[in-house]
Amino acid sequence: MHLVERDQELASLTDMIRSSARGTGQVALVTGGIGCGKTALLAAIGDIAKEFGFEVRGATGSLVERHTPGAVLGQLLRDIDPALGDRAMSAGMTDGAGSAPHGTAGTVARLGPDTLDAETGRTLQSLCAAVEQQARRTPLLLCLDDVQFMDELSLHWVLLLIRRLSDAPIALVMTERGLSRPADPRLRAELRRRPEHRPLALRRLSVGGVAAVLVPYVGATVAPRLAAECYSVSGGNPLLARALGEDTRHGAASTTHAAGRLVVGDAFVDAVTGCLHRGWPALLHLAQALAVLHEDRATAQTVARLAGVEGAVLSRGLRALDDAGLVADGRLRHAAAATAALAGCTGEERALLHRRGAELLYEEGHARVVEVARHVVAAGTTTAPWAVDQLREAAERHLAASRPAEARLCLDVALRHCRDDGEQLRLKALLAGATWVLDPTMGARHLVELADALRDGRLPDQYALVLAKYLLWHGRYVEAADAVERIRRRNSGMTDPLAAAEARATRELLSVTYPGLVPGGVTDTDTARQVAFAGDPRTRGAAALSDVLRHGPRQSVVDTAEAAMRAMRLGRNTHEWLTCAVSALLFADRTEAAAAWCDHWLAEAHRRQVPLWIAEFSSLRAGIALRQGRLCEARALAEAALDRIPVESWGVCIGGPLANLIHANTDLGDHDAAAEYLEVPLPPGLFDSRFGLYYLHARGHHYLATGQPRAALDDFVNCGTLMRRWGLDQPSLIPWRSGAARAFMALGATDRAHALARQQLDLAGDGLTRTRGISLRVLAATSRPSQRGALLKSATAILEQSGDRLQLAGALAELGVTHLRSGRDTMADALVGRAAQLADECGAPALAAEFRHLLPTRISPPGARDAVRTQPLDLLSPAEERVASLAAEGLSNKEISTRLAVTVSTVEQHLTRIFRKLGIRARGDLRQDRALAG
Repeated sequence: MHLVERDQELASLTDMIRSSARGTGQVALVTGGIGCGKTALLAAIGDIAKEFGFEVRGATGSLVERHTPGAVLGQLLRDIDPALGDRAMSAGMTDGAGSAPHGTAGTVARLGPDTLDAETGRTLQSLCAAVEQQARRTPLLLCLDDVQFMDELSLHWVLLLIRRLSDAPIALVMTERGLSRPADPRLRAELRRRPEHRPLALRRLSVGGVAAVLVPYVGATVAPRLAAECYSVSGGNPLLARALGEDTRHGAASTTHAAGRLVVGDAFVDAVTGCLHRGWPALLHLAQALAVLHEDRATAQTVARLAGVEGAVLSRGLRALDDAGLVADGRLRHAAAATAALAGCTGEERALLHRRGAELLYEEGHARVVEVARHVVAAGTTTAPWAVDQLREAAERHLAASRPAEARLCLDVALRHCRDDGEQLRLKALLAGATWVLDPTMGARHLVELADALRDGRLPDQYALVLAKYLLWHGRYVEAADAVERIRRRNSGMTDPLAAAEARATRELLSVTYPGLVPGGVTDTDTARQVAFAGDPRTRGAAALSDVLRHGPRQSVVDTAEAAMRAMRLGRNTHEWLTCAVSALLFADRTEAAAAWCDHWLAEAHRRQVPLWIAEFSSLRAGIALRQGRLCEARALAEAALDRIPVESWGVCIGGPLANLIHANTDLGDHDAAAEYLEVPLPPGLFDSRFGLYYLHARGHHYLATGQPRAALDDFVNCGTLMRRWGLDQPSLIPWRSGAARAFMALGATDRAHALARQQLDLAGDGLTRTRGISLRVLAATSRPSQRGALLKSATAILEQSGDRLQLAGALAELGVTHLRSGRDTMADALVGRAAQLADECGAPALAAEFRHLLPTRISPPGARDAVRTQPLDLLSPAEERVASLAAEGLSNKEISTRLAVTVSTVEQHLTRIFRKLGIRARGDLRQDRALAG
């Protein structure tokens, strides 16, 4: 093995070999941390000594054999003089030199090296003489590894040998690990007074040295890039650096780790485990204490008490761990080292360590509450009387810091140990809040009990705010009604301004989310809106949404929503109001601004790793993407929302992601996928919430696209009825009249369709908004052919500016058909071609193909178009042609279905496509076409 950064030590030892070869004995003690290469250095100098003609003998001390007389001596001197060796062992056993722990029994253990009994002393002297004689025949290198574990009998012999080295061709090289207990002081004292002694200390590697160690594993190009990080983890310990190299090499060969990244894996853990278990038990106990307290800022005294060691042992042990590169600044360098330290502990042993850790940290003071709770949770059980209070306070801190998973763990353990009924209710209320953002279903099991306790007065009214939100989410409106009423009563007598702001913000939130159940918080007066907009940013966010839903888009709404978001950070007390503010921008037709803000909050939710926040912002962003015509993106975001939170956990809010998925798949032409989402069971109370409106509109859109105009009309009209009832009849929220108008057109009721289109345009206002563009488009479809061109031209200009590429594609295609019927073929080609291109970009190839089919003569030879244009049947499929001909004759849908032996629904689907392809708005237009009328 190539030794890195050990050239100086090798040079010194090589010089020592030369001196010994000339008959001047030498001795060296090599010290260094565990794993720093002492054994490898012994092997290297052994190879060099052999080149100089030396015989090399080695022995290794072992903690297990520390009290076995002659354990090291027997390894070292086998075959030199077996008889003398046996006599030495026998004398050592007779003296009891290894029969008891150091300092407790036996002659050698009690007395110094000069007080051996005569028999043992003479035997050891004879062994030294035998070694000298052997060395005079062949120079001798004796390598003693881990002398800190050398037994007493062997130590006496080594001390005798050192005194006789000066004129013998013997080199003695010993290594000593830095441990919590050093080697025997008699050895060190003897070495200090010997002029032939060479002390060598192996340091940990530099960053450059670590890079050299990594080269065989990851190559010369990657090694320098990983060296600094590897040094940070290994501390420059060669053994640990090689283990990291092995982990990284194996990781690069797998698919779970990115190439060129340092991997801390099993090899590293095994290496650390080996280092810790090769030392004194006190060192392992110290490492285990550091592992348990790894995430804490524990004092040295707490570490020592948990490890069960005294201060002096703590100091030496920390130094030994630092020498081995395992700790830095009194802490383990890496979590994997903590894993290794605890690898040999049973579950009960770990629990005991955590319980003791909790007790010690609790004694340090109140500021340790989060750390104390973490250890109580890790222990699982406790009898400490302070545990429940500490767990509850820690949970509250976790919730305030947006760490709901940690809060839930604290509250689960607290509930298991709490015996007070009132405290249990408060803990359950906190638990409902903690689990809410992880998965709303998890906290639902406590809602009925909490609602009963609130009604009976066993739960303080302060919990009515959050409880109302949870109950409404799950559609438990009876229980929620009482909580909402308590909020109202509490508002009237509230003196705490912070509590009053919380109550106003919550009520405003509920009024815009559940308008069928909670009356609006902001009235229709400008003064009331100004008061709401000037308060707490949460209230302002919800009030902005309320204002745009009840009064339509305006600049003040945009300003208020953005100002509210700039004043808030994402957290458990803000995320719902942030979604309100983003929604206010969306319904104010500021799609681009809504997308930018939503992307910001979605990224923050991902950073915080809170499932509910990720799911809600993903669903909201999907709705924004739909309004931008980004169909594939909308579908992916809505699917991601359902991946984060399962369908059954969404409560009434499931209407949002389901509506996005139904709408997106319908526009993409994947009607089967849309139909599957229509099969998802709906929660009770969905249609008392704003999310029910989204669902009705999306379902109606699907029905209309699949040739079911009557079912579509029902959904659009029901949606409009709810919006009018709740005072939210704004087309920027949901343009239900557009859908209803197209359904009426498919059913032949053109006049009713035109009236709805005109109403929607009036409600949309004069602003150049997406809503106005959609309204102009549907108005054109219901108007006379002579009026369509101007309306569609205005619609395309507005939709281009609004950013809705799918609506723009539809308007361009319809404008192209208008030009086609007027004989402007070149303009028609350009418009329909661009419409098809936009549809492709939106991810709707089926729609793009349908647009291209509007121009069946685009590749016809010159001069053929005028003739073909007089044959509108060429625009239709054979089945559509048959339906169109019968409708032109004046037959009803039922009569056509009977004549063609198809269902009425099939006839309606064909007529929807016929009207769109021919650019007509009523059945009467079919009768005016002579080709169709026969």
